[in-house]
Amino acid sequence: MKRILLAALLVGLLGTLHAADLQTPASKPNIVIILADDLGYGDPGCYNPKSKIATPNIDRLAREGLMFTDAHAAGPLCHPSRYGLMTGRYPFRTDVSRWPKQPLIEQGQMTIASLLKSQGYRTAMVGKWHLGFNEDGYDKPLPGGPVDCGFDTFFGTRASTDIPPYFYIRGNRAVTPPTDHIEEHHSEGWSSIQGAFWREGGIAPGLALKDVLPRLTDEALHVIDSQVRANRTNQQPFLLYFALTAPHTPWLPSPEFAGKSGAGMYGDFTMMVDAEIGRILAALDKSGLAKDTLVIFTSDNGPVWYQADVQRFGHDSAGGLRGMKSDVWEGGHRMPFIVRWPGRVKAGTVTEQTICFTDLLATFAEICGTTLPPDVGQDSFSFLPVLEGVQPGDKPIRPPIVMQAGSVPSMMMIRSGDWKLINGLGSGGFTKPSSIKPKPGEPPVQLYNLRADPAETTNLAGKYPDKVNELAAAMKSIVERGRSR
Repeated sequence: MKRILLAALLVGLLGTLHAADLQTPASKPNIVIILADDLGYGDPGCYNPKSKIATPNIDRLAREGLMFTDAHAAGPLCHPSRYGLMTGRYPFRTDVSRWPKQPLIEQGQMTIASLLKSQGYRTAMVGKWHLGFNEDGYDKPLPGGPVDCGFDTFFGTRASTDIPPYFYIRGNRAVTPPTDHIEEHHSEGWSSIQGAFWREGGIAPGLALKDVLPRLTDEALHVIDSQVRANRTNQQPFLLYFALTAPHTPWLPSPEFAGKSGAGMYGDFTMMVDAEIGRILAALDKSGLAKDTLVIFTSDNGPVWYQADVQRFGHDSAGGLRGMKSDVWEGGHRMPFIVRWPGRVKAGTVTEQTICFTDLLATFAEICGTTLPPDVGQDSFSFLPVLEGVQPGDKPIRPPIVMQAGSVPSMMMIRSGDWKLINGLGSGGFTKPSSIKPKPGEPPVQLYNLRADPAETTNLAGKYPDKVNELAAAMKSIVERGRSR
């Protein structure tokens, strides 16, 4: 009788272990990063119940994963943000202005792609690079891009679809060089940098800007399909970095989305972005990869959405935060950030932990069970304990974040706990005025308590000079040391 009971217990235990094993993702999960372009904190419904834009697929990720409410881009513009995401290093530590003709990532510099490739991953990028190539004519190879920074494959664009020349790149070569010409275009009823806006310049014959977004999704789906086929012979995890070109201008929603949102062309285009994300999620589901895939969704920086737009449409793209793209205020760089990882991240959860895009490198390293060398990821801190729900909410996962404004290079900010210091007056970005000279007796800096005042309405610099000095000293140290890790 005892032998029968023991056997039954062993069978039950083995069955439990087997069931747990089936529910536990591989130790090295597939990783899919979906990076929207110029999407605001208040655009997805899961972040803003009053949003005038339907985002069912982004909202689904939030239901199935973990929402960060205090995640920050590494900079409030496209290229600095992407530099920090790729390298784990603050973008003010390099000259990001050289991107139009030179690569921002140095030869041999570790990236999230090269790290994961060294850990046995297949690595693919689809979409907008915007980190520069060594350019010497578009009929020649373009070194310094994704395939030289750790990605096995790349299909995408050099930069935004309003910055010429316009052409697709596969690997390190133009698919078709931009030998034709397109005139500048603007939309009536919007500012000069909104609507269906693009600059004049070279364009590849036959390329239509309205087709770029769905074409990129098609390529991302091909990557997923290739992984399914590869898995039949070699179980190897993959990284897909899908950097959308939208809802950055030009706002070009397809006919099925035109007029469907309550936020004009921008809202319609954002609905199209959400639908393209839905195509990716559906492919992961259909392929069976979803259960072993860590999905990260975020945006590179804040929206181009003025107060006049908020009043006209009743839609606040920044979700109650102050400012917009390029600004050092929160609307410029606090981003929607959602992580779905079945079996490891509890569904339907929210965290207030403060993180930065630079933290992806260290997080991926810890997921893979490796450590970063001292000379890379200088500003990267793993937030894996937050994903696993073991980090106390009142204990910071990283030290203060330091960031440079997008339009006024001398303007910097530091975020430490509830406090934020900006070393100047004005937005530092697209919101006017970007820079203000202090009046006699007025503090020359901005200090906000974001816990009490997330909209940054009350400058407390004059009231708390000791806090100003403390944060200024901390910012100076992080900048001068060349690292914060």
